[in-house]
Amino acid sequence: MTKKSKKESTLYYFYSVGCAFCKKVEPIVDELIKEGYDILKLDTSEPENKKIVEELSKEYNKQCGTPWLIDASNGNQVCGYKEKETIMKWVNGEDIPSPPTPNGIPPKVPFMNAKKTEVSKWKKDYDKWLENNQHLPDDRRKTADEILEMPRPKSEPPTRPTTAASDADLEKWVKEYEKWKDDNPQLTKLQPGKVLLENFKKSRDRINNQNPQGLNAGQEARLQRLEQKMDKLMKHLGVK
Repeated sequence: MTKKSKKESTLYYFYSVGCAFCKKVEPIVDELIKEGYDILKLDTSEPENKKIVEELSKEYNKQCGTPWLIDASNGNQVCGYKEKETIMKWVNGEDIPSPPTPNGIPPKVPFMNAKKTEVSKWKKDYDKWLENNQHLPDDRRKTADEILEMPRPKSEPPTRPTTAASDADLEKWVKEYEKWKDDNPQLTKLQPGKVLLENFKKSRDRINNQNPQGLNAGQEARLQRLEQKMDKLMKHLGVK
């Protein structure tokens, strides 16, 4: 395999703490580095790396969160998680178009056993959202009836704990989660509370060990966004 030349060593991989998709991209990037590709891994929590992100975004008129892979010499990018095959195309000089973004957030799906008036209002709002998002691929434009046929929660799940939660707080949350899980047997994809608890403790401890003085504003904001996204996912479809 031909290794990348020096002039092509401007391949940047930007990642952030707590980014689930970054954890999927990182092994792929590491494999490519071992194969000889010169990819620079940059944590966006570092001020100098954040500045690079801002400069590249402005220079090439690109907007992406993390993970973000970009060739600083020409602006070719991969925005978000992609399989190795796609990332290989990027390291070999291709620009991978970002997937189409929706216009607005779809209305929240009503709970199971919701009143007919609530379901009717949701269907009208959702159909309006569909009409405004005809540019999205079909797999991202399920009909209202298709969504209503999917398993839905009966109530709001317990609020996820923050990274500042103590072990006692986490244990309390797990008990509430397990009770909610038992009340929603139709949600077959829910993970056991013990698994969530263990994963959350590991993530919390890793973050605290990396920064024993506490999170800076940027890290805290990113973690809050991650927690909000996970909450929305559980609230929207009741799956984890």
